[in-house]
Amino acid sequence: MTSTVGHAAATGGADAAGPAASVPGGYSHRQIMVILSGLLLGMFLAALDQTVVSTAIYRIGESLHGLTTQAWVTTAFLITSTIATPLYGKLSDLYGRKPFFLFAIAVFITGSVLCTFATSMYMLAAFRAVQGIGAGGLFSLALAIVGDIIPPRERAKYQGYFMAVFGTFSVLGPVVGGALAGQDTLLGVDGWRWIFLINVPIGIVALVVVARVLHISHERREHRIDYLGAATLIVALVPLLIVAEQGREWGWGAGSSLACYGVGLVGIAAFVLAERHAQDDALLPPRLFRNRVFAVGSAQSAIIGIGMFGGITLIPLYLQLVKGNSPIKAGLLTLPLVLGIMSLSLVAGQITARTGRYKVLPVIGSALLVAGMLLLWRLSADSSLVYVDLAMFVVGAGLGLNMQTIVLAMQNAVPPRDIGVATSSTTFFRQLGGTLGVAVFLSIVYSIVGSRITSAYADARGTAAFDAAARSHPDQLKALGSASSGDSGSLNDTSFLRGLDSALTHPFKVGFTEAITVAFLIGAAVLAIAFVLSLMLKEVPLRETGARRRRERPQLPRSRGLGLPVMSGRTAPDSRARSTSAPMLA
Repeated sequence: MTSTVGHAAATGGADAAGPAASVPGGYSHRQIMVILSGLLLGMFLAALDQTVVSTAIYRIGESLHGLTTQAWVTTAFLITSTIATPLYGKLSDLYGRKPFFLFAIAVFITGSVLCTFATSMYMLAAFRAVQGIGAGGLFSLALAIVGDIIPPRERAKYQGYFMAVFGTFSVLGPVVGGALAGQDTLLGVDGWRWIFLINVPIGIVALVVVARVLHISHERREHRIDYLGAATLIVALVPLLIVAEQGREWGWGAGSSLACYGVGLVGIAAFVLAERHAQDDALLPPRLFRNRVFAVGSAQSAIIGIGMFGGITLIPLYLQLVKGNSPIKAGLLTLPLVLGIMSLSLVAGQITARTGRYKVLPVIGSALLVAGMLLLWRLSADSSLVYVDLAMFVVGAGLGLNMQTIVLAMQNAVPPRDIGVATSSTTFFRQLGGTLGVAVFLSIVYSIVGSRITSAYADARGTAAFDAAARSHPDQLKALGSASSGDSGSLNDTSFLRGLDSALTHPFKVGFTEAITVAFLIGAAVLAIAFVLSLMLKEVPLRETGARRRRERPQLPRSRGLGLPVMSGRTAPDSRARSTSAPMLA
């Protein structure tokens, strides 16, 4: 390698990419796009798998005879992916990104294969936990690698690709899940098993591409692994994530819920003490929270996670139950949300790359999120799809302006050695906020929906349309049974609404919509906090170099195989650090 680089410097690298094709971090645009191809495949897996199971879980539960335990399939994945995220960030800062990114992909593929062969819901939950261990590193490490090779000012436009992929497949996941689960068998395999099986070829391609093209220098330094921090983090998060998922069924004041609260609080206190003791070697070093940008960005990520995942959960519910769409069609109808995320992510990246300014983007984005939630608050059972599309686009635009900008601001505000921690922290806090948001939003809806439905039927009785339908279809009125009184049992299976006269089912839909809109109003209030935090975000001038920029940049010859330049760099002499690999593209 040394002789190759020396030859390149001596000859001037006649075949090297010209300056116009390069970014200041030392990689050409073409090189970056080749690397991104592997990273985006990993992102695709992580984004899709977060939501692909949601529309298929009912069919899976029937197939495995475990409808009553279906929540554990989601909870297991959530617990392991959330806990693994900060571990990947810290360990990759210490040992390098590539081995852990490859490890995350390999574990995810393994978990996907195991899920395909599950024969019970508990077995599937265990295998989903394995998947979660891999998924925890896919998103955060992909963005951290981008932080390593691209300067912050140029980074924004490349991160837009990631946010577009993440937003698109997070929303389209239910479409894919519904389509596959709707097939009894496909090529001799149960339709729902393909939800996990399709991850395997995609993951293998990602594994090969990343292994082939991604080589980044890394400086090892003396360190201690924060085992105590990792253990206390597990003690803190596991019971809180469990109660967030199960609390609605258990009852928020039930003994099991109270026990989870208690253990979680003890775990949080122990984690804070462990991190203070570990100092710079901590999973989440306390010194980073003294950085105003990091602290504000972490809080904002959590708040936006509440609004993002809470909203994405309730919108398809409205489209299916109230508007009567199938899961597949409901997923397709969320395309305005996807379009908002994609288009504004790319716009935000271009603005940041051209101007070097970014603070105004989360301010506008947070304002749009609040406005979008208020538009959703005004939904009714009779709202047109045009209005719903407008509201979804506004919410998506707000997410697009916020998500990558917060990651960029946090990466830019910390030292290069903490890029992994900063990036994983953004994902970690957004995931925690999302878990809380889904639990709280659904709890609000199901705690008040019964009374809203009862009230809607009381208002409908005596109207000409309802009374005429009741006289014409007394059998249908009887079929409504306890639903008209808001009985919670009727909410577990709303299939009885199909085939009934629309005048008889309309009050049910009105009551359900009113319950959903209350949650949207609370979401708007929560996201108003994100707007205030965005005003507090300090704009730090964007660095002009990537975290791993070489001190010298010789002209580079073409390498064999992919036709990309071979790259190498020098590390500063340091008694405590040594270069473990030279950055190159094979």
